[in-house]
Amino acid sequence: MKVTRLDLDGTGSPTGLVTKILQAEKDMPIPVPIEQLAQQLDIERIADLETEGFEGGLLTDENRAAGIILVNGAARDGRRRFTIGHELGHFLMLTHKPVEPGKFLCSREDMRRWSSDQSDRYARMEVEANQFSALILMPPPALRKFIQRKRDPDLQHVVDLAKHFNVSKEAAARAYAQYHDETIAVVVAHNGLVLRAHKSSRFPHITAPYGKNVPAGSLYHRHNLQRHVASEVTDTVADTWIDVEFGRRAPELYEQVYPQQDGYALILLWLELPDEEEVDDDRTSKERLRDRLSRC
Repeated sequence: MKVTRLDLDGTGSPTGLVTKILQAEKDMPIPVPIEQLAQQLDIERIADLETEGFEGGLLTDENRAAGIILVNGAARDGRRRFTIGHELGHFLMLTHKPVEPGKFLCSREDMRRWSSDQSDRYARMEVEANQFSALILMPPPALRKFIQRKRDPDLQHVVDLAKHFNVSKEAAARAYAQYHDETIAVVVAHNGLVLRAHKSSRFPHITAPYGKNVPAGSLYHRHNLQRHVASEVTDTVADTWIDVEFGRRAPELYEQVYPQQDGYALILLWLELPDEEEVDDDRTSKERLRDRLSRC
């Protein structure tokens, strides 16, 4: 690698930093060698974090001349890589100031922050560090190219994306929902409860509250689902997941489930709003889905 921190002068935003890194490293391999990149950018070493209750940490001096990244030693590879990217983001964004001088400590909840009140400086730093990590591990040009290989949404594609970029399935699902051309959301469930959801900008509000049961009408509750196998995409009643305005035609909503280990599952929601020329279409939703998939 040849990128240096001098190449990053003049920018302090997640997008700006990643753009300049990719400009300097035009042939960045995939999966991105995040540990090598961190060392190239003045991280002296990466060590196990021994402080309980935290996923990652950064030790550095006031001038950010060098740093040491700390990572939860029990973390799986995809999560470990995301944590390294997160702490590298803190190191490179000089506006990020730790609560304790010279030491950032980041919890698992910090790694899940994707929005914040602008007045909350700490939360805003964690959001920016997450944005940097996601962008550098899944560079948008490579991510878009990968997603475009298969036109219609499919959770198996999310699994393949996670393997391709060596990230966690949830990180892959979040990026997939954000960058896919279709109006989709991916819900993360655990032991029958909705944990969180990652949505495209066009997807409407999901009415199932976080921490509450997955809606009874969801495909998730069928008993013939196989672990680590994406179910078929099937039509579902739209108001299972979203509000449908009284008196208006409900949009088509399709659902797919990918059961994982330890009670976790990903649930794909794919929303299709009717085109003007299809308002009087008398096909059933199953027929429309069948015709759509047959054109792939």
